[in-house]
Amino acid sequence: MNKKTPYAADYNTCIAQAKNDLQKNARPELVSMPESLDKYDEIYLGYPNYRGTMPMAVYTLLEAFDWTGKTIHPFCTHEGSGLSTTEKDIAQSAKGSKAAKGLAIRGSEVENSAKAIENWCK
Repeated sequence: MNKKTPYAADYNTCIAQAKNDLQKNARPELVSMPESLDKYDEIYLGYPNYRGTMPMAVYTLLEAFDWTGKTIHPFCTHEGSGLSTTEKDIAQSAKGSKAAKGLAIRGSEVENSAKAIENWCK
């Protein structure tokens, strides 16, 4: 899933763009969307935690489908805010889904997170 107008590579610019999207409650257009999620019961949803929630492009995806009977396993990178409200945000946006306990990895510790990821996947 890619946002049609991508966020900047520069961290501070990216954060400013994410803040602007959040303040506008934007639903950015995506480059492409899956045709269907019908063949999936378990979905792993990864995203960076921007300003206490997911990038608004993730909301675009979550609001586009019927998630009834599906379990979403959220995982994110962050720089201090952990999962924040993202598990609750997923449950509210992905109607009919169950949001499983998520995994938050500090972005600066991603390279050393293999064991935490393995344990979470079990």
